[in-house]
Amino acid sequence: MTPYAPPAPTARPEASAPEASLDVAGTLLALLADTTTEPRPDPQLEALTLSVAADLPVLLWGEPGIGKTAALTHLAESLDLPLTTVIASVHEPSDFSGLPVIGDDPAEQGVPMAPPDWAVRLVRAGRGLLFLDELSTAPPAVQAALLRLVLERRVGALRLPPGVRIVAAANPRGSAADGWELSPPLANRFVHLSWTHDHEVVVRGLGGTWPRATLPRLRPERLTEAVDFARRAVCGLLAARPGLVHRLPSTETRRGGAWPSPRTWEMALRLTAFATAADASREVLSLLVRGVVGDGPGLELLASLDRMDLPDPETLLADPAAADLPERGDLRQAVLDAVVAAVRARPDKARWDAAWALLVKAAQTGAPDLVVVPATTLAALRRDEWDVPRAIERLAGVVGLSRRADEAAARTASRAAATPGGGR
Repeated sequence: MTPYAPPAPTARPEASAPEASLDVAGTLLALLADTTTEPRPDPQLEALTLSVAADLPVLLWGEPGIGKTAALTHLAESLDLPLTTVIASVHEPSDFSGLPVIGDDPAEQGVPMAPPDWAVRLVRAGRGLLFLDELSTAPPAVQAALLRLVLERRVGALRLPPGVRIVAAANPRGSAADGWELSPPLANRFVHLSWTHDHEVVVRGLGGTWPRATLPRLRPERLTEAVDFARRAVCGLLAARPGLVHRLPSTETRRGGAWPSPRTWEMALRLTAFATAADASREVLSLLVRGVVGDGPGLELLASLDRMDLPDPETLLADPAAADLPERGDLRQAVLDAVVAAVRARPDKARWDAAWALLVKAAQTGAPDLVVVPATTLAALRRDEWDVPRAIERLAGVVGLSRRADEAAARTASRAAATPGGGR
């Protein structure tokens, strides 16, 4: 009998050449995707994270390929939020307003509006970043359906949890495929941020290191102060400029951007409070307030904030030697004008002398030409019984020199204009 012999082991077939090539390609792709992040000052990224922290919908405007989608992907990874991307232009209105589902007894139970699967996933997760891409290519009917989602966070009968943040992206109409202008009601619900590329950021990112997005560090001890500061700033501006409360732009293009309304002023107030509590830079605050109420009203609010930070003229008059004058020329000029106005409102010799001492200090620590107009006005307030203070003598040379410089500049400009070809 032939003894039993086990079967020879079957040789494992080697991977085919195409499979091996794809495995190597996959390894190479993984290496290319292996990047790191670093802390790096980036005003537009800081403005985005502040808006996300303030729970306000953000709309990034930028040309195609500028990196809006990549920025949102990095943001979600940095904040450890699951990212849900919805291409608005390829959806129907019912995808956002909900699909009607007939129940057992519609007369008794009504017809519920079933939400799409992506909304259900967000509710189950309890948190996340909802990215509405290609918003400017969504037709008007879809934009109308998005109104409730953006403002009330409702999709059909479902309400998104507080842990979900909404960020959208759009291309300007001229560079969008079959683009539409944003409808005014939808545009008025967003913080509009212009997204541009930074050469150094792109180069370092392609080298494997991208900026890190972090939520702003709000200072707990400043929260109450920040809210009070923001309310005084916004309410003070609107009390003085009631025409800014609601101003619908006249052109279709501008209506699709940031413009002032009671809703966006409430957003500006919230963003001002968050920026103040986080000690954000003026550049970041400028991006935020102009992104909700528009450039003109936003710049007026920034100027109002600057005036709120100015020292009280009565405090300066009480102790001129300890006065701390602003460094910026426009703010210093405003302080000096306010001091002279305070003396005019309640003139006496001591206050007049204190104002001259402040003007001397301003001339010694800053541009002397800022003192010319306040000094001239203050001199006109002198009464006959008031002795001329020695401070006036100290300022005479500075004021005279500044005036002579202005007159010389004017004569030079006149000669240049009179000379043939001098105006070119």
